[in-house]
Amino acid sequence: MSVNNELETTMIALFQTIDLALNLYTWVLIASAIFSWLYAFNVINSSNQFVNSVGMFLYNVTEPVLRPIRRVLPNLGGIDISPIILLLIIFFLRSFMWNTIFPLVA
Repeated sequence: MSVNNELETTMIALFQTIDLALNLYTWVLIASAIFSWLYAFNVINSSNQFVNSVGMFLYNVTEPVLRPIRRVLPNLGGIDISPIILLLIIFFLRSFMWNTIFPLVA
């Protein structure tokens, strides 16, 4: 195996790992949004310890990324579109990574 082929294989693995992490974060973000809706409409029991721990996990994982987006967005009267903005950013990053950066390094 040549050094160039090994480097290309490593780059493919790195890009696939980054893509997988972004994909997983997308699903965590969607789960967090759905959970917040269920919590807001009292569909789930907020006093249940398991439900509370899942909610805290989702909040702790998504809030550090959503907070700066919320600071920039205008007040829409109780409608939070920051998860949608973040999903668009993730989609852009994944497309940019595969269509622009990857062809340059592979």
